[in-house]
Amino acid sequence: MYRYIWLVPLLPLLGAAVNGLLGRKLRFSERVVGAVGVGSVALAFLISLAAVISYGSSVWPRPYVTSEDGAFSYTWIPGGAVALTQGGEVNVTPGAAHDARGRELAPAGQGRGAVLDVEWSYQLDALSSIFMLVITGVGLCIFVFATGYMHGDRGFYRFFAYLGLFMFSMLVLVMGSNFMMMFVGWEGVGLCSYLLIGYYFDRKEAGDASRKAFITNRVGDFGFALAVFGVIATFGTTQYTAVFEQARTFPVESLAGPVTWGLMSWIALGLFIGACGKSAQIPLYVWLPDAMAGPTPVSALIHAATMVTAGLYMLTRCNVIFQHSQAMMTVVAVVGALTAIFAATIGITQNDIKKVLAYSTVSQLGFMFLACGVGGFVIGIFHVMTHAFFKALMFLGAGSVIHAMHHEQDMRRMGNLREYMPKTYMTFLAGWLAICGIIPFSGFWSKDEILWNAASTDYVPSGWLLWLIGTIAATCTAFYMTRLMALTFWGKARFLEVPAGGQADEAHAQAYADWGARHKAETPSVADRPHHGPEERVGAAHALESAAAGEPEGVDARGHDIHDHHDPGEPAGHGHHPHGSVIPHESPASMWVPLAVLALLATVGGFLGISPAFTGGAHVGGKLNIVNWLDPVIWNPATGQFGKESQAETNALAEHDRQTAGHEAVRQEGSKAAPLPTQTDAEHGAPGGAHAAMPYGGEPRFNLAHAVEHALGSHWLAEIFFIVVSLLVAGFGIWLGFLFYVWRPHLPGVWARKLGPLYRASLNKYWVDELYGKLFTRRTMDAARGVYTMDSRGLDGAVNGAAWLTRQLSRLTGNFDRLVVDGAVNGVAGFIKLLMSPLFRAAQTGVTANYALAMLLGLVAAVGLYFGGDIISGLWH
Repeated sequence: MYRYIWLVPLLPLLGAAVNGLLGRKLRFSERVVGAVGVGSVALAFLISLAAVISYGSSVWPRPYVTSEDGAFSYTWIPGGAVALTQGGEVNVTPGAAHDARGRELAPAGQGRGAVLDVEWSYQLDALSSIFMLVITGVGLCIFVFATGYMHGDRGFYRFFAYLGLFMFSMLVLVMGSNFMMMFVGWEGVGLCSYLLIGYYFDRKEAGDASRKAFITNRVGDFGFALAVFGVIATFGTTQYTAVFEQARTFPVESLAGPVTWGLMSWIALGLFIGACGKSAQIPLYVWLPDAMAGPTPVSALIHAATMVTAGLYMLTRCNVIFQHSQAMMTVVAVVGALTAIFAATIGITQNDIKKVLAYSTVSQLGFMFLACGVGGFVIGIFHVMTHAFFKALMFLGAGSVIHAMHHEQDMRRMGNLREYMPKTYMTFLAGWLAICGIIPFSGFWSKDEILWNAASTDYVPSGWLLWLIGTIAATCTAFYMTRLMALTFWGKARFLEVPAGGQADEAHAQAYADWGARHKAETPSVADRPHHGPEERVGAAHALESAAAGEPEGVDARGHDIHDHHDPGEPAGHGHHPHGSVIPHESPASMWVPLAVLALLATVGGFLGISPAFTGGAHVGGKLNIVNWLDPVIWNPATGQFGKESQAETNALAEHDRQTAGHEAVRQEGSKAAPLPTQTDAEHGAPGGAHAAMPYGGEPRFNLAHAVEHALGSHWLAEIFFIVVSLLVAGFGIWLGFLFYVWRPHLPGVWARKLGPLYRASLNKYWVDELYGKLFTRRTMDAARGVYTMDSRGLDGAVNGAAWLTRQLSRLTGNFDRLVVDGAVNGVAGFIKLLMSPLFRAAQTGVTANYALAMLLGLVAAVGLYFGGDIISGLWH
């Protein structure tokens, strides 16, 4: 079945084409549009699942490329012969590296060349298989949810066409067999992000957010493009299998070695810049929070579960390049840790429910980058998967809340929604526990492994500091997510006391959250979104219309709308005020069923990577364990090969490393049981076990995990210690959330006043947008005005001046031509016409006697002319 993986991206593309090209022309109903969109993604998921199962049973661990057996491939870009201008100092053994078609590359040295034929083919391996299942599986839940959420929208067909096009682009990104296909998918998801964020294109805020996302990502894409150029100039091909086979032979660039920054570091830097743009890392994270102006299913699909994880896919796919540069590994880890804590501190004070989840996404992406930077690429992908489950769940849960609250997104206007939306509440509860890192929910397993890898790493300096930053960020995460739960689902129903609802769409809500625009529930009308109704309000907000109509407010002593005729025993029911006010209600099955599926995955999904501390020191489950499954795609710096080494090799290298300092160490990738490169499953938990040398050489540095292990006398106890710490900080964050927003709700105001400057800084997102506005946006506008001035006054002035001079010269030459040249010509003609013509006409009489006389006179004149002097002289003498 794996030979048919080319159908996986094709099906969503066909669905997008049908809905986009025919949906409006043939007036497809919402049911038809939904069936086409959901059906195409469902088929893609089923094919992906069957293909991965087939691949795992017959092909794994080697990668399968559709061009190797003719399943699907064609030469997309016949580039021809190219010179390899970089990396000439590396000796490549003949026969060790081949191009995309299996032809042997020339050895390194002068005159190296290769044939650059870029093919369009798909690659199925351990890494792409996980992303295929996550994208199509989670995407299917989001598509189903969107059929209910977008009900009544006038652009229903257009929305699903955009979603289908995004699915195609994302699948090409992760399934392509070379860097050029990755780049096509990379740009495709950027385009679809622009279209979906700006879906409400008639809203200024949506248009601004879409342009911001598009331009910010172009900055990152420039670095990615340069890296691809570097790959071609170095390896002569863009095919993953050929590039990575050559890359593993390059020397490692370590901070303690003779070469600290070389060719591999430059390529890794370009790739990392691209990853920072797409995965919203410092300093290119600013687009993602504003992307919440798009419909909520867009936020779940693109900005939580798939597109923003493209950078992690790139890092893991190119891990052999990154692991060759200790400097870039350090950069990745530091940027990830700083992004995690920075975004978490902003999420603490945000009031828009989607903004809280947006900054949570940025923070969680920082955790993933931290994992990759400390060498735990497998754990980073593990967190990608678990994060897709619980964050898609929480975004869709927020969408269910927004739907019930008629696009109210300010949590301060919500409260006690668990009574009105029990199904949404129970599913959201699972997502909350998962992101907080509570055992046994999925987020615990992946986040705990990230913190362990940070504490035990020898890949980058000061791993203990990265662990500390990550631990603080995890505490903040538990706090602000508990705050979200308390303000939204617990406490009292504040929408019965203050105006709520009435926001026509997410773009309206974003304008209120970001710009301080007047809330639509406080205005007489909202209008223009037919599926929400022009006058809808939530709870007591109908008082505005009642007052305007001269009616009593209609609120009883408990603050309930007396016009709402729902059964008091059925809190999920809802009634309608004559002016449009409603009571929140549970979402339809098309929305809560996907929530239930994602809640199940958020609960049990983490068992695919259960920690060895709970299984006797081994990664149990065989290929079903994500650590074992992904192992073949991770480069091992000790053996120079991909995947774990054998037991004999491990023991031999461990003995050699104990005797010889500075050698590269063996590392069991991503294993919590093996935080150091020579730790094996057999040695897991052995007290006082020998540790390997530094992966990049140099003198041993302080290692927090080693210190704890030494103090406790057991490796297993050290692991349990860090697990307990992880659970304690999560519990502390949750306890703080309950203290501030459930038990003593006056405390947030008290501490906001005490920590005034810090609170305002967090609330205003540290004024980064304003800073970027002054440093970049306005300076760019100034440069644009300067260019315009130069163009309009300089270049246009020169052109206009030249035109004026040309016109003056043309007038001068025109007058000269008219008066002098034409005058001379006309004068000669006039002379002939007025004087000579009458004389010649008079001479032409036709009388023979006249002609004879003329001849005689001519003869006399000729004689006189020639002999006149002699005649006169003779007569005179």
